[in-house]
Amino acid sequence: MELFPELNLGLMNGWLLLGIHVLIQGSLMLIFPKDVNVRLLDRSRWSLMQRVFLISGKIFSLVCLILIILTPLKTGSILFFIAIPIYLIGLIGLVISMINFRNTPPDTLVDTGLYTISRHPQILSLFFLLTGMCLAIGSWSAFLALLLSRILQHPSILAEEEACMQQYGDSYRTYMKKVPRYLVF
Repeated sequence: MELFPELNLGLMNGWLLLGIHVLIQGSLMLIFPKDVNVRLLDRSRWSLMQRVFLISGKIFSLVCLILIILTPLKTGSILFFIAIPIYLIGLIGLVISMINFRNTPPDTLVDTGLYTISRHPQILSLFFLLTGMCLAIGSWSAFLALLLSRILQHPSILAEEEACMQQYGDSYRTYMKKVPRYLVF
């Protein structure tokens, strides 16, 4: 891992892994009914401060994505062979959690599938997926940008939970007691 890896446009850059992710997630979004996509992206109950934190986190996410796009994959390193399973766990988890979300009727708490082990399996899966990409390009700076984005986006996760408590009441409070926010806490 390097703090500042060499950046250049190339055929064997991290954009390959990013492209696979965008293709799969984009395809799912295209085939999902419109109401599912609206529910996935609903931020209507968030405060201004929660939106500011989300946007700040997205800036660091953008930095991470730019570094992934412009950094060559370290295909010959042992780290690359560790990165790919982490990336695949994230990609598979994202697909499964999106399908779990889609298969839950509107106005019903999503508490099946991967939602039984994490209240935010899509966010957790994206973290694994992007961590795998950062390891595959061997970039500490990309990983640091990813961590900063997730820290700054944490208030948006709290906002989502607050909105769910308002919408689902005691059933969501019970769900929160049974299922951790991420995996262990």
